[in-house]
Amino acid sequence: MREDLVRVISCEDAADPSFLNKEWLVTNGLGGYASCTLAGILTRRYHGYLIASLPNPCGRMVVLNQVIERIFFDDGASVQLNAEESSSGPLQMNGSRYLSQFRLEAGLPVWRYEINGTILEKRVLMPYRHNTVHLVYGLSGADRKVRLELRPCLNFRRHDEPVSRSPGKPYVLSMAEDTVEISAGADMPRLKLMAADSKSSFMADSRRYGGVIYRREESRGYESRGELWSPGSFFLDLRRGGSAALIASTEEWIVIRALNPQYVSWAERERRFRLLSLARPEAREGFGAELVLAADQFIVEPAERIEDTAFARAAGDEACTAIAGYHWFTDWGRDTMIGLEGLTLATGRHREAGWIIRTFARYVRDGLIPNMFPEGESGGLYNTADATLWYFHAISRYLEFTNDRMTLKALLPRLAEIIGRHMAGTRFGIRMDASDSLIRQGEIGLPLTWMDARVGDWVVTPRRGKTVEINSLWYNALKLMEQWTEEEEGADAARLYRDTAETVYQSFNERFWFEEGAYLYDLIDGEKGNDSACRPNQIFSLSLGHPVLDPSRWPRILDVVSRRLLTPFGLRSLAPDHPDYKTKYYGDRRARDAAYHQGTVWTWLIGPFIDAWLRVHPVDRGSARSLLESFSGHLNEGCIGSISEIFNAEEPFNPHGCISQAWSVAEVLRAWIRTAP
Repeated sequence: MREDLVRVISCEDAADPSFLNKEWLVTNGLGGYASCTLAGILTRRYHGYLIASLPNPCGRMVVLNQVIERIFFDDGASVQLNAEESSSGPLQMNGSRYLSQFRLEAGLPVWRYEINGTILEKRVLMPYRHNTVHLVYGLSGADRKVRLELRPCLNFRRHDEPVSRSPGKPYVLSMAEDTVEISAGADMPRLKLMAADSKSSFMADSRRYGGVIYRREESRGYESRGELWSPGSFFLDLRRGGSAALIASTEEWIVIRALNPQYVSWAERERRFRLLSLARPEAREGFGAELVLAADQFIVEPAERIEDTAFARAAGDEACTAIAGYHWFTDWGRDTMIGLEGLTLATGRHREAGWIIRTFARYVRDGLIPNMFPEGESGGLYNTADATLWYFHAISRYLEFTNDRMTLKALLPRLAEIIGRHMAGTRFGIRMDASDSLIRQGEIGLPLTWMDARVGDWVVTPRRGKTVEINSLWYNALKLMEQWTEEEEGADAARLYRDTAETVYQSFNERFWFEEGAYLYDLIDGEKGNDSACRPNQIFSLSLGHPVLDPSRWPRILDVVSRRLLTPFGLRSLAPDHPDYKTKYYGDRRARDAAYHQGTVWTWLIGPFIDAWLRVHPVDRGSARSLLESFSGHLNEGCIGSISEIFNAEEPFNPHGCISQAWSVAEVLRAWIRTAP
């Protein structure tokens, strides 16, 4: 294993409360995953060893929540590794005092337990594009024989449902030779379990554990008490130098048996090193390489929407999309288009980038791409004013890397339709104002920009009117259409886009400049007039490929954003002197959403900020690179090896939100490559 791809976390006291805030994540290329705390304690509804991504309406389902681990020695002694269990009363999950080290090897988790001279290591792997997980145990150290007892615990439910939810029907256990199957009705998946690579046996011993506490759900104001059921225990014999595995899957048995643990371990490592060989040279080692592997978690085949795969394959293509974040996000149009370059183009996955762009083209409705695809549903929601304009940005980056003119020619009529619908007006009040050619958007009760927090009927930052980033994106899209249309159809065909862009440029610089603050209004022509709140959205006026802001004002915008919004982990969403500014993101959903875009730091904004920095200081790459230094240390907190969605607005800048966020990883990786010496 390459030393630069091993990240080690010392575990002197795994029962330390801080270990409840450190989590691990393994994904399967379908949107499914395995994830928990380093200590093995379930704290979220999303935690489990197998969250399978299944065709709708099932969606992503928790089918194996936990495995209770006990080790027996040949002298009769035994040690419980991660729980105190009894058939009556709650299941008490504890961080093991025998856990000496946790590490990632090429992004894959390894636990090291040291018990009286015996060393037991556990690895978790998911075969790529299979709803299967392997828990692999290896023994070293003292020359002795041990027996492992592995007791699977489960509660079938959608991964986003409350932990109190149960299947509603009794579990049915079936055993045949060396296999176990568990079902809970025709509308539920069948969980299949077997041991491998060791002499093993299964003992049926049904138990229910009530009152399991999910502490993170409790702190977030959600239901936090649940029940787990166990069918019995697997017993596996191990000797020094040997290994054994527990396999859990929703696949067919012929597939499960074909993917034996030794092959899966080899194949997954080969796949990961192959990914690194495709990445940009600046990201093939160290921190950059870790981010390439983190980015891989988000690129998925949309297994839930089987019609996507059918349509794509009928056209000789492949369906591909990007999960916006783990654990709870699905694929979002905005996040996908912002993160496309960092997730796919910077990592050499040009083919997947093309698949994503063509997949989203199929979903254009009324000049809009979907905002998101809800869990368990096949159709998209279109309530966004900016995702479609980010689509133009993503296509431009794709063409820059690939010069794929065939895809451009195929998309150009659809892109012209999108521009036309924005000019004439489309859903949610999205429409070009004929008086100044700027885009207006807004519908009561719907937040249409990326600042989209809403609790019930309360829209925290409604921003109805003409926003600074949407009009920056609008100008960029018009200039791109002018360029593409002229290249493909001639200058006359591009005249509409050229003329409109000129008007937008003039209107933007006349109307968005806030002279008193020497920066840009966040919103003009709003319900209460112009909004002078100092927010990061103004950075897009000079960071995009075609900046709409007059170059004479670039240094002033960069200076304001640097002084008032920049932190070691991205940009604040609101300046500290604003009365609505919140320093912390915590509490129940209402409290969290009140802070979500009112000061909370967003990591993905570091990418556009560095673009703006290099536009103003094109030769000062060193200063830009220094802005990314904090992220290497962050890979040891939150989700080990990945980057969180958001951070508190003030020191110590604790991470929050999704533990692994696509556009956070993508933009830090892209900026890391761009600022390489």
